[in-house]
Amino acid sequence: MAASKKKVAYFYDGEFAQFYFGQNHPMKPHRLAMTHQLVLGYGLHKHMEVHRVAKAYPHELAQFHTQAYVDFLSRITPTNAHQHPQEMRDHNFNEDCPVFGGLLYAGASIQGAARLNNGLADIAINWGGGLHHAKKSEASGFCYVNDLVLGILELLKRHAR
Repeated sequence: MAASKKKVAYFYDGEFAQFYFGQNHPMKPHRLAMTHQLVLGYGLHKHMEVHRVAKAYPHELAQFHTQAYVDFLSRITPTNAHQHPQEMRDHNFNEDCPVFGGLLYAGASIQGAARLNNGLADIAINWGGGLHHAKKSEASGFCYVNDLVLGILELLKRHAR
């Protein structure tokens, strides 16, 4: 008996690969672009549904993170960070967690979990996800939001623990 073909949802956005944490920082998002080039080079994308990542909505982030932190994330930018030194300290933004726009990996994790929930995919791939160190109200370990918790919360809408 032939194995059934699995539906694979693949989430990628080149924007995340452009983020730069600094020369000595261990996070190297350009590796995502290199991985994506391998997916394309080997033709793996032909066997998957490729999805552009949508940014997570604030109400989605607030399923785990505090509203004050979500509000902070929505308004802080590299150009205005110097105007919010106390909030930067309160939310643990520093050399490990520098300020820049976007948080696409959380959207991809939520989207992937939703596709799994709705039977639209058997497997969901988000190379940029798994950034699980963020706490309810602060960044940590170069993670700004906890996309694993957000993905799990989405899965729990349809699946028992």
